[in-house]
Formats: sequence, structure tokens, C-alpha cells
Amino acid sequence: MTAGPFLMADNVDAALAALAAGAKPVAGGTDLVVGARQGKDPLPPSLVAIDRIAELATITSTEETVAIGAAVTHARLMTDNLIVGDYTALADAAALVGSPATRNVGTLGGNVMNGSPAMDTGAPLVVFGALVELKSQAGARLVPPANLWVGPGTTSASNDELCTACVLPRRPPRSGSAYIRLEYRRAMEIAVVGAAASVELNEAGELQHVAVALTAVAPTIMAVENLDTVLDQPMSDEVLDAVASLASSQAKPISDLRAGAEYRAHAVGVMARRAVDAAARRAGGEHIPVPVNRAEGVGRTERS
Repeated sequence: MTAGPFLMADNVDAALAALAAGAKPVAGGTDLVVGARQGKDPLPPSLVAIDRIAELATITSTEETVAIGAAVTHARLMTDNLIVGDYTALADAAALVGSPATRNVGTLGGNVMNGSPAMDTGAPLVVFGALVELKSQAGARLVPPANLWVGPGTTSASNDELCTACVLPRRPPRSGSAYIRLEYRRAMEIAVVGAAASVELNEAGELQHVAVALTAVAPTIMAVENLDTVLDQPMSDEVLDAVASLASSQAKPISDLRAGAEYRAHAVGVMARRAVDAAARRAGGEHIPVPVNRAEGVGRTERS
């Protein structure tokens, strides 16, 4: 098969054949078009559209996993009952992506495969222990995000591999999650820093499991280590301070036009603290609407 300049695939096999012939996949095209307009990456000579492949736009669940198709939009993620109820941090993140127009065409798979360390959906996927499903004509494999993202805007996927889904383990009882980011305005913002948290409480209300991942403070989305030091105790200011300290000390930010490295390192600790607090409150049964940023008044509140 020879890839033409543009192919509209209606099934995964057709898309994989096009990729094997040298085409690049496109769904919402939000990153692709912006990159081309800004001169970062020229449009590929051959594209295959995957947005009309029905199986890529589904959310399916079993007793053990929930699989979110790569073409599921951010607008759906922020409103889907299963995602909002059990994977709330992902709904928080999706609700902060771009503008309403971007959220209605931009997809989870596109966000994941763009590989940006500032992507909003990446940190929630990390704290949930998600696996990214990649398919080619040679077969399929499941890849942890830490092995997929190898640098800013770079993934370990082969050119002939298509992201088809993100597979998440089912959530345990008394668990909650949240994603919070620092933002200077309330729309069309790229995360200055952000943090996702997943918390599981035991029957006594003590921390049984805590996972935190950070946005925009390293070459890729990074997980915070050594959080076992805050386990087996109730939520407290001391616990939250310890989480903030761990996040700030492990961050490896750079300085750029949006923020300095020192400021980012401090701010990401604050975001981690707030994310763990919100996740624990949700785990305890408190209703905090999606997204947490709006419900908790994080960032600018005036009209941008």
C-alpha cells in the first residue's frame, strides 16, 4: 500500500496499513495544526484521519479495567459519569484543556502521543497506573507512560504504531483523585505547573495509598517518590507539608517566559499539596465539582 496525501480510515486495520506505508495519524488535529502554524513542525506529507473509527471513541469497562479509546474527546472525559465518578483527576484535567472548541475535537490519544511535559491529562494517567495501548500490523503492546514519554515531545512509539487506548485499573473503595494546575488566566492556558494525586483511605480514614505526579517541571511528566513516609496516618497539615516538600525537592524545572525554575519548584509543591488534599476529601465522600481549579478558586478568578 502506498499512502496518499490524506486517507479517511473507518477501521483500525486501515489506519495501521496507512501508518505502515508512512502516513501520520490525525484525530482532532489541535496539536498538529498549531505546530504547523507556529513553524515548529511542518505538516506531514501523508495523513490518515482516525476520528471516525468507532472503536477508538469508546469507553469500555470490565471487572478489572477501564479502557478509554484514543479518540475519546476531552469534552466527553470531563462529563462521562464513569470518568467523573471514579477517575476524577482525569476529568479535572480534561476540563482545563484549551477552549471549548479544542475540548470538543481534541482527544486523549492525541494528548498522550504529543508527549508534552505540560500536558494536563498525563499526570492523572500516571497516578492511576494507566497503560497505553499501541498497535501496529505486527501486533499490540501495553506501555507504561514512564516508558512511552522519553523527552519533551518525544515518545518511544514506532512510526507504524497507533495509540488505540489508555487502560486504567479499576479504582478501589474509599479512593479519590484530583488534578490541579497553576494558571495565570482561565482559558487557553498551558500549565505553568500542575499536580495530580490519587489517594486511598483505610476504614479508619488513614492514608493507605498516595500517588502524585507533576506537570511541567521535568522533561516528561514525573511521579513523586518516597510518598510511603506519609502513609498509615490521618490527613493533616503535616502530611500535606511533607507532600509539598517532596514534590518541590524532586522537581527539575527550567526557566522560560512563563515562569522561573525556582518559582516553578515552589509552586508545584503547593499544587501537589492542594491535589492531595482534594483527593483525600473526595475519597472521604466530599463532593468537589470538576474541575477542582474552579471549585477551589485556584488561579485567576477574574475574566481573562
